[in-house]
Amino acid sequence: MKTISMPVSAKASRFGGWLDGLAGMAIFSASLPATRVAVLAFDPLFLTFARATIAGLLAAALLIARRSPLPERRDLAGLAVVAGGVVLGFPLLTGLALRHMTSVHAIVFLGLLPLSTALFAVLRGGERHPPVFWAFAIAGAAMVAGDAVLNGGGAFSPGDGLMLAAILLCGLGYAEGGCLSRHLGGLEVIAWALVLSAPVMIPLALWFRPPSFSGVGWPALVGLTYVSVFSMLVGFVFWYRGLARGGVAAVGQLQLVQPFLSLILAAALLHEAVGVDRVVVLVGVVACVVGARRFSAATPSRVLSPEKVIL
Repeated sequence: MKTISMPVSAKASRFGGWLDGLAGMAIFSASLPATRVAVLAFDPLFLTFARATIAGLLAAALLIARRSPLPERRDLAGLAVVAGGVVLGFPLLTGLALRHMTSVHAIVFLGLLPLSTALFAVLRGGERHPPVFWAFAIAGAAMVAGDAVLNGGGAFSPGDGLMLAAILLCGLGYAEGGCLSRHLGGLEVIAWALVLSAPVMIPLALWFRPPSFSGVGWPALVGLTYVSVFSMLVGFVFWYRGLARGGVAAVGQLQLVQPFLSLILAAALLHEAVGVDRVVVLVGVVACVVGARRFSAATPSRVLSPEKVIL
């Protein structure tokens, strides 16, 4: 039997996809610490609408420069789901949650994001997984719930509920965006979601803007700039390009790195304490996610065509 080897260019493209995905996930890892800094000076509602407005204007300029075609009518509902999940839902709910908790406490919930994405991929794509998959998923959720109770004074706080809702909405936005990117293009998914959200986000940003910016320190301004430019747009450029070049199933595993990078950044930039118990919880959650991925039903991932990849 003749053995068919992967061309060198294909191997290089897949390796480049991993590097792109790692870069995107590294950018996302700073989102919660940056949001924590920003919400100390800005109202979470203004922060949510302002970051979407800034990113939407940049996305519009990018779509014009690329001469991207308008999305088809059949894609509008899916883009609305993406916008509701990653443009509005996740930023708003995490901003509100970080008024009640440290970024380290919120980062623990990120360990559930891959499972949330997988759950909505099942619901969206009709996949079926064996019972052991859901056993790992339930174990990981139980670890996160236990950590929230133990570190929240013995009961769930409003911030815990907000973070759980944020993770669910983000998983929904990722799953729907993954489906759309197969024919619309990775970058175009987030860019059009931002642009279509702009007519709502711009008036709301103006309505909730603070009376004056004179009392806002530079750390909050840097936080606003980061979550607007990098978390909301640039990170998705690398992330979706990584999915396109390396494959959705393979590069999607890099979501497991995000909680650890976020913890390092929170400790280094915000000087927040990271206890050994929290590290143990994160390791346990990641182990459950790895187990769930290991026993999930294997489905082929469609790699996006080169013309859909930016840069």
